[in-house]
Amino acid sequence: MPLGLLKYGFKRDYPFEAEADIPAPSDLKPHYDVVIIGGGGHGVATAYYLAKYHGITNVAVLDKGYLGGGNTARNTAVIRSNYLTPEGVKFYSASVKLYENLSNEFDFNIMYSQRGQLTLAHTDATVRAFRQRAEVNKHFGGRTELISPDDIAKLVPMLNLNPANLPVLAGLWHKDGATARHDAVAWGYARGATQRGAQLHQLTEVTGIITEGSRVTGVKTNRGSIGAGAVIQAVAGHSALLAEKAGFRLPLVAYPLQAMVTLPVKPFLTPLVSSSALHCYVQQTSRGEIVIGGGSDPYPLYNSRATLPLKESLISSAVEMFPFLSEMRLLRQWAGITDMTSDYSPIMGLSPLDNYYLDAGWGTWGFKATPICGKTMAELVASGGKVPELIQPFELDRFNRFEQVNEMGATAASH
Repeated sequence: MPLGLLKYGFKRDYPFEAEADIPAPSDLKPHYDVVIIGGGGHGVATAYYLAKYHGITNVAVLDKGYLGGGNTARNTAVIRSNYLTPEGVKFYSASVKLYENLSNEFDFNIMYSQRGQLTLAHTDATVRAFRQRAEVNKHFGGRTELISPDDIAKLVPMLNLNPANLPVLAGLWHKDGATARHDAVAWGYARGATQRGAQLHQLTEVTGIITEGSRVTGVKTNRGSIGAGAVIQAVAGHSALLAEKAGFRLPLVAYPLQAMVTLPVKPFLTPLVSSSALHCYVQQTSRGEIVIGGGSDPYPLYNSRATLPLKESLISSAVEMFPFLSEMRLLRQWAGITDMTSDYSPIMGLSPLDNYYLDAGWGTWGFKATPICGKTMAELVASGGKVPELIQPFELDRFNRFEQVNEMGATAASH
């Protein structure tokens, strides 16, 4: 076996060479049927589903940076569906199901690992809320249950069940919780989209939206203007700024979200573990690093910088949960820019412009929605604006009707 692996590693025709499989940069065409602004996971996933399942290949994906270089590269790659509302559970459960087969669909390993998520309850009120979440999840096909401290001790034996003098009363155990390699997801979708005719244009910044009446006719970029039959914006934390260029406002506020990772150690932790009281989560990657994250910064800011105060806060909480982590060495720290809505749910679907479509408001949970977002946004565009039933609850107009989908508290760390 070792000799076979060595031979495989030195083969000239290695099965997947990402740079070779994605076409080299080309000139912009004068016109595209669909222009997708944002070359992260959502943007390239939408291009992939448009090309593969709807035959729409005259598509341009524009990114001011590089493929998957925004929030796709600045998250902790958690996949789950244990949300609060029926709308949220159905949506994210559909995404989990797509993730499960994504490596086979791409013929490329995205390192999908279903390891489960454990959220700790430290108060009676939290236990009641978790019991309700477990029942909602079960009703819509999710594998989520309330478990006792004894069960938690068996599941994660090295966990301190009395962190910061806050005894663990119960846990919400989500068996469908998983992780995947975030850049592999972006490369897989981009590879599939470009092989079918879509174009990926990196280092191409959109500077303006060209409109005639209530329709978009094109976009202005730092490489010139191009015509567009339809435009999709999928730019994560910069969603509100791009919408202003199109002439309307979105009810979004951008906050930095920070995380960090230690040097790698031997595997000791299978599930992702988070605390509802400490607002911190801990997981171990397949490479052995310990990922530590928590809630968004408490102030709006368009800046992906890391700060010492949040680092100290997250580390202290992580050490309360796993005291031996005090001996670990920190490798690096990073931040992304999250676009938060008032009801902690995304904005998907139609905009005030007839052929301009929205994929925004993802806050801290955009990566886990990548497949189902690409699939439903492609259905929306291919149908000429008929909103798929699965994303109807997330339309922009819900704020005018006061029919928000309140997911506040759907995780212990970020919101």
